[in-house]
Amino acid sequence: MKVYRLAEAKGLDALEAAQVDDAPLGARDVRVEMRAWSLNYRDLGIPAGGYPRNDKLQRDPPLVPLSDGAGEVLEVGAEVSRFKPGDRVATCFFQDWDGGEVGEAGMRSALGGGIDGVLAERVVLGENGLVHLPSHLSLEQGACLPCAAVTAWQALTRGPLTAGDAILTLGTGGVSVFALQLAKAHGARVLITSSSDAKLERARALGADDTINYRTHPAWETRARELTGGTGVDNVMEVGGAGTLEKSLASTRIGGTVSLIGVLTGPGAPNPSTLLALFNRITIRGIYVGSRAMFEAMNRALEVNRIEPVIDRSFAFEELGEIRAAYEYLRSGAHFGKVVIARS
Repeated sequence: MKVYRLAEAKGLDALEAAQVDDAPLGARDVRVEMRAWSLNYRDLGIPAGGYPRNDKLQRDPPLVPLSDGAGEVLEVGAEVSRFKPGDRVATCFFQDWDGGEVGEAGMRSALGGGIDGVLAERVVLGENGLVHLPSHLSLEQGACLPCAAVTAWQALTRGPLTAGDAILTLGTGGVSVFALQLAKAHGARVLITSSSDAKLERARALGADDTINYRTHPAWETRARELTGGTGVDNVMEVGGAGTLEKSLASTRIGGTVSLIGVLTGPGAPNPSTLLALFNRITIRGIYVGSRAMFEAMNRALEVNRIEPVIDRSFAFEELGEIRAAYEYLRSGAHFGKVVIARS
């Protein structure tokens, strides 16, 4: 079968196509014919070696990349009870985090980082590493869910989220757009930032209540407080990292939450001050995707509310050049929502 893999930790130039044998099927395993995948910001860092616990490429190359994919079940092992041939499924980001609190072993089971990922025609995964897709979603839409959507779900619901809460989400990438959709389904008020008025208009079409162009309003934290009557928001979807954390803290109400999700501003950003977290009793909560139980709970919400992932652009699985182009398009930041790879 065809598989894409990173031969060594030397960037995207090390991505290659290969032909390999299908993996054997264990008693509790499921073989899936993969039809679609999606990219996350994390995938841009993996080719250079990854980061903590996402280091298979450095310690045991090659690495099959990507955590997010969807397909149809081909066959199941003798002891599998949750799936049958023909079921439509999506992969779980963490293969060994079923629910509850996660330990070190679970954290090391991240597809496409700690272990081989799913950018292949067929994969074999344990039955607990898959979920059923919501019935109203296509396979391409389902491939968008495992990382970005579950991350947004955990960030919003661990609070918990109450109708009427004000949620601030930064940018219009995958996590931020899912956070907008999910928060609106919970009855929240959503503020969203971007440097593009066109993207902000698209966000309004999805239900955003207030938009902030951070080029027009460089002090966007002040604008967020103004829009909430000087109080501040209840929860910030903080995807920027060190470069935006201080502004996120300044946007947050006393006793509110900053959900620390990403590092889009990169490792060179200055160390932020966290004094506002102290003086305003703000909780900074680290969010790293989520468990299978979270995924399944989110899928129920998606189905009830008929929420569909926003796909910006789809690239063809069949050509190595297309795969690389998908990575580069994500890197450009031009996307709104998710970047997808699909088989014809």
